[in-house]
Amino acid sequence: MDDKPLNCLVIGGGPAGLTAAIYLSRYHLKILVVDGGKSRAATIPMSHNHAGYPEGIAGEDLIERMREQARLYGTRIESGQVTRLDQGEDGLFCAEWGAGTFRARTVLLATGVTNRRPPMDEELHDDALARGLIRYCPICDGYEVTDKKVGVIGSGKHGVNEAVFLRGYTADVTLIAPDKALKVSDHDRKRLKDAGIECVDGPAEAVAISDGCITVDTAEGHFTFDSVYPALGSDVHNQLAEQLGAKLSEDRCIVVDSHMRTSVPGLYAAGDVVLGLDQISNAMGQGGVASTTIRNDLADQTPIRR
Repeated sequence: MDDKPLNCLVIGGGPAGLTAAIYLSRYHLKILVVDGGKSRAATIPMSHNHAGYPEGIAGEDLIERMREQARLYGTRIESGQVTRLDQGEDGLFCAEWGAGTFRARTVLLATGVTNRRPPMDEELHDDALARGLIRYCPICDGYEVTDKKVGVIGSGKHGVNEAVFLRGYTADVTLIAPDKALKVSDHDRKRLKDAGIECVDGPAEAVAISDGCITVDTAEGHFTFDSVYPALGSDVHNQLAEQLGAKLSEDRCIVVDSHMRTSVPGLYAAGDVVLGLDQISNAMGQGGVASTTIRNDLADQTPIRR
């Protein structure tokens, strides 16, 4: 690439980042996508609630289609991890990663989050995830566990809320503490009782899969489920925003305005790093809003003309 700064550096190649890349390239802007290759969307075995795919689509296939579409319009996509992001006095951003250093007039952070996994063998986890025995998003795939036996590993309000949400799909829901005794308020314990949700003390560890089921070992014995939902929260990839001093929310997400601008001029964010809703459609929508805002903000500084 030449020495002229990018119009936009997109960090993250999931649904938010790639949607933005498609828009930005179609705006005839000079951009680069740097992707760490850890998009959660790519790990989805089959998504059935993504509009336009009545038979469902595997997350990996969706990401590859989006990458192909972005490249069709000239997007350059590189694999790598941005380790440092600074902003100079001239307002330009300087990003460091494995391939060197790049400067950009604007940056879009679409770095997402990482789900906290339950305690279990990594190979067993990945196999269970591929089979739909472990699921992380009841909004996405609660329909698939309709009238099945479901376990939720979690505690506190987050675990209770997920168990109660899943009660809308099946009458057989068990909430299991991840470590020791289940920690819930009296109010939440009543909610669980009223919903007919069984409560089990931990520690919990998924130990085996067989015959389309997953077995969880607890302090109260072994329990077998059709699917298990870990409700253990997630870790937000906000390190680059922190380096620039961008404002974060109480749950460590990046704070943005209605046009996806952060508190740092020229820095934008989209997807689960902004709002951990775990929805592809939401991430894509935010990517579209962010990219259009970036284009218009750049045009306010220097007219964009053919």
